[in-house]
Amino acid sequence: MKAQIHRDIRKVSTQARAKTNRRFFKTAPGEYGEGDRFLGTTVPAIRALSVKYQDLSLEDLAALLRSPWHEERLLALLVLVRQYARGDQSTRNAIYKLYLANTRHINNWDLVDASADRIVGAHLYDGDRAVLRKLALSRSVWERRIAMLASFCYIKKGEFEDALTIAELLLRDDHDLIQKAVGWMLREIGKRDRAVEERFLRRYAARMPRTMLRYAIERFPEPLRRRYLNARGGSLPNA
Repeated sequence: MKAQIHRDIRKVSTQARAKTNRRFFKTAPGEYGEGDRFLGTTVPAIRALSVKYQDLSLEDLAALLRSPWHEERLLALLVLVRQYARGDQSTRNAIYKLYLANTRHINNWDLVDASADRIVGAHLYDGDRAVLRKLALSRSVWERRIAMLASFCYIKKGEFEDALTIAELLLRDDHDLIQKAVGWMLREIGKRDRAVEERFLRRYAARMPRTMLRYAIERFPEPLRRRYLNARGGSLPNA
């Protein structure tokens, strides 16, 4: 089955796309995606294949998730998301466990962003979410991003407490991908309730990395954006 999937992906791949993806996903030595391999496939093409292979067994999906090829890992995650959405509780439990056991293979931002809220966030919705704080404190940048993106599940439902807690834990994270993720989730909170986002920013903006802050305030009116950017020097906007 894995060989057939590989052939199907190859059919919709190009060397030009592979070269572009290697550059875009920072695969050069010392970059966050160092050594990742690309066949050269677009995301829409992988999504189409996720429909074709939506009934793959968890055993096959686990093997695909451990592939050295980025697109095969993405395909596995998109199928897992589909199966989780329609699965019974037993299936969902198995997918959640599989996911957390393989976070080292969910090793680029697009892989995390396509799956974390729909599997980890969804699975913890009615349960103990302490695992998110554990992930947020992980040495793995991908587990930290999973923690932040999983909270998007709750943000979309108007529940912000977990996202704000994780954002606080990651406030001084020095990785660009974490700073962007935190800022993005704060911006998503602000789209739904700007007063909540601004309460957080008034408390923490002066200590935030600039990238995180810029992402968080991207949609603010320009005068307010400037005030928050100035807050990094200690001049906070009035409450």
